[in-house]
Amino acid sequence: MNQEHELLSPVDLCLSNGRLNRAAVGWSRQPLHRCNLNGRWPRKKRWNYWAITTETHLFSVTVTNLDYAGLVFVYYADFTTHELSETTKIIPFGRGCDLPDNVGGDVQFSSKNVHVAMQNTENGVLLSVEMADYNGQPLSARFDVTMPPQHETLNVVVPWDDRTFQFTSKQNTLPTEGVVTIGGQKTHFTGPQSFACLDLGRGIWPRDSRWNWGSASGVPNGRLIGLNLGGQWTDGTGSTENGVCVNGRLSKISSDLVWQYDKANYMRPWHIADPAKAIDLTFTPFMERVAASNLWLVRSEVHQLFGQYNGHITTSDGEVIPIHNLVGWAEDHLAHW
Repeated sequence: MNQEHELLSPVDLCLSNGRLNRAAVGWSRQPLHRCNLNGRWPRKKRWNYWAITTETHLFSVTVTNLDYAGLVFVYYADFTTHELSETTKIIPFGRGCDLPDNVGGDVQFSSKNVHVAMQNTENGVLLSVEMADYNGQPLSARFDVTMPPQHETLNVVVPWDDRTFQFTSKQNTLPTEGVVTIGGQKTHFTGPQSFACLDLGRGIWPRDSRWNWGSASGVPNGRLIGLNLGGQWTDGTGSTENGVCVNGRLSKISSDLVWQYDKANYMRPWHIADPAKAIDLTFTPFMERVAASNLWLVRSEVHQLFGQYNGHITTSDGEVIPIHNLVGWAEDHLAHW
């Protein structure tokens, strides 16, 4: 099995000529990369995606800069009623979608009818969203995300070659309190199963890409468990975005995972495992989100399934931990961007 290099000190993602700094290839338990992307228009892609989940609801907000366009999108899911709503705002040339080089930087987007802030606080991150027109209704959301001291996260560089590469920071099991108001309806995100997940990306991508991503946070059997599972886009690069976080401690999984699911019926159970069965999980969907776009230079299709994970994971210390009904998501995403 491939063993990736663990980074222990700060490093620049790029050389001065915009190519990959090979010293940046590896992974770390805390964000160490400065993502100093430059040149290569229109291949640079930057985003900050946040999803907040409980066992009954999900809320997500993303700010993206694709070089030639910006996207601000928000979606809300009620797992009990299967209500799903979302809206996307397209910003020509990404004006105002300014995303920092460092993981810990603040993000703020503001236009006449949309305001999004991702602000660092003493204890974590404050997320706030205001939309005057969210499918015909005003939307307001505010979350206090806690970053526990010494909490480990998954930070990795995926190198396709010296001209195309991606840095990603995946952070899950972050305790969160907040409320979403859509029209007159309030949804409170609170309690011991309320968690935030950050997917931060900075990189230079090929025109066509496809990936799987699975994530979950929860407290099954009294243990705080976070899953981050990836596939397709990392295959053959020598890097993966696979890891499990148990009580704030990350175990990096360096082998490629095998994803098995039915593209003719995404609602059938998925099976995700590594060849050695250190990770062996069945994901059973209870709700599907389909988002497709064909706008100017961007064409994409995502099938994001919400459901429950069952099976087992194995830590770096060799402990096998059973997983029972852990709520999260799994997706199949095709992008031409």
